[in-house]
Amino acid sequence: MPSYTAPTKDMQFLLHDVLKITEAEIPGYDELERDFTGAILEEAGKISSAVLQPLNTIGDTEGCTLENGVVRTPTGFKAAFEQVKEGGWPGLDMPEEYGGQNMPYVLGTAVGEMFSASNQAFTMYQGLTHGAASAILAHGSDEQKNTYLPKMVACDWTGTMNLTEPHCGTDLGLMRTKAEPQADGSFKITGQKIFISAGEHDMSDNIIHLVLAKITGGPEGIKGVSLFIVPKFMVNEDGSLGARNGVACGNLEEKMGIHGNSTCVMNYDGATGYLLGQEHKGMRAMFTMMNEARLGVGMQGLAQADAAYQNAVIYAKDRLQGRAVTGAENPDGPADPLIVHPDIRRSLMDQKSFTEGARAFILWGATMIDRAHRGGDADADGLISLLTPVIKGFLTDKGYDMTVQAQQIYGGHGYIEEWGMSQYTRDARIAMIYEGANGVQALDLVGRKLAQDGGKHVMAFFDMVKSYIKENAGQDDAFDRDFIEPLKAASKDLQAAGMYFMQNGMKNPNHALAGSNDFMHMFGHVCLGLMWARMAKTSADALAAGTGDATFHETKLATGRYYMARQLPATAMHLTRIQTGADTVMALDAANF
Repeated sequence: MPSYTAPTKDMQFLLHDVLKITEAEIPGYDELERDFTGAILEEAGKISSAVLQPLNTIGDTEGCTLENGVVRTPTGFKAAFEQVKEGGWPGLDMPEEYGGQNMPYVLGTAVGEMFSASNQAFTMYQGLTHGAASAILAHGSDEQKNTYLPKMVACDWTGTMNLTEPHCGTDLGLMRTKAEPQADGSFKITGQKIFISAGEHDMSDNIIHLVLAKITGGPEGIKGVSLFIVPKFMVNEDGSLGARNGVACGNLEEKMGIHGNSTCVMNYDGATGYLLGQEHKGMRAMFTMMNEARLGVGMQGLAQADAAYQNAVIYAKDRLQGRAVTGAENPDGPADPLIVHPDIRRSLMDQKSFTEGARAFILWGATMIDRAHRGGDADADGLISLLTPVIKGFLTDKGYDMTVQAQQIYGGHGYIEEWGMSQYTRDARIAMIYEGANGVQALDLVGRKLAQDGGKHVMAFFDMVKSYIKENAGQDDAFDRDFIEPLKAASKDLQAAGMYFMQNGMKNPNHALAGSNDFMHMFGHVCLGLMWARMAKTSADALAAGTGDATFHETKLATGRYYMARQLPATAMHLTRIQTGADTVMALDAANF
């Protein structure tokens, strides 16, 4: 059975040595001293390894079952959910007035990575609740907040998001779910939603569904969509639960992965709903939840990659196969361990350099969310809005690739279920699809985010990279060669791609959109390159000063050099593809495929 060890040391390095959170001048960050964050991360790591990870395989093999309209979760899930609730983990970064602990989002993100890496399907129940609660917090009335948030923050009640219908996914303007106004101000919701994660289960007393629907007589298309709170059980004025609402799980989806999470077909038959936010402004309210969810899904890509990598390392060190070409390294044994072989090392370095770079990227992004939400920084809000499709799309694409590489190290055993590696690959696959498929993320990045606010935020990103290069170049020849020059070259590739879009996209939008996936990956590589340069500089300074764990910092530098030399040059390939335009992409008539 696979194992999982929480990367608390690496997280502490990022939070305190690289990001320097206590010096960030973000409200609440002054309390995040190293000992304090260390205690929280260590405890979360223990729960992840001892409680959640052992249930990961059980959840995968048992799955969820639907019995007379009730979904039963896998053995042990309910008890583990109670343990997570008792620890206050679901409300770690939620407001104190609703029962949360008001910790910064960056700390919740670090804990979320551990929970997701140890058991993604399980963690989705509380993660979706967090997103739904955030939407109510941002757009709900005082009465709605007081009614729902205390129970949701505690996860006594869980939450969902209901967007997709059988005939429409991304194009939500086509939805058919209707909302009929009632005399008391409520609405009757009728329609069917599919792919609803945690739509029905046995781990909470109530489920609060956030449902997109069209009010009868409203505008056509996406402009007519509103968001509604639809509880599974009605809530009485005193907060107790009343009658069952007109919402039910019609079926459980049979999925490739995340078997421990109940993915439901939800039927709304005149269910009572309450408008959340303004009429016909449902997408605005839903995107509060969607943007948080997209960052969380990007984190899932990292989490599954790291869990798979950890087990691949163990296997590569233990499995004896062949001899090192430079001479036996295990002369007393019948063969050398796999890890002596260069191609195995290449694969492990791909995985290690990605996961550590991605972790830095995610936590950096989380600090921007804190800076925007806690400090009211509009520039930080604009930058994280720009980077959200990169975080979601690039990290889940690459995260899936890394789980495949980890599986490959096991050879035939990687394809056999008892070794557990296929689960990481299967669970990681959904992250490329839900919360906006990655092709849509790329289109959003190129078609909308680059031009947002007149291109202000992408220019700010380029200026940030240029400033880092200017401030850190010329101090050390080796650092310049290994980190500064590769970052400079990759950044120039990204700018050249942006210039190509500006010069050609207006004449023919297909020229821009045909290169959107390549651009998203270019952007992701540059972000990880920037993170690796920052991490490497921190470790180099620590070694020069003789402080900290020398082996840790030497390893960090070696891993960073690998990424800059072997992964970051992919930006040149992506630029070449982008500059070929759309002609070859669009050459065939549909009938000729």
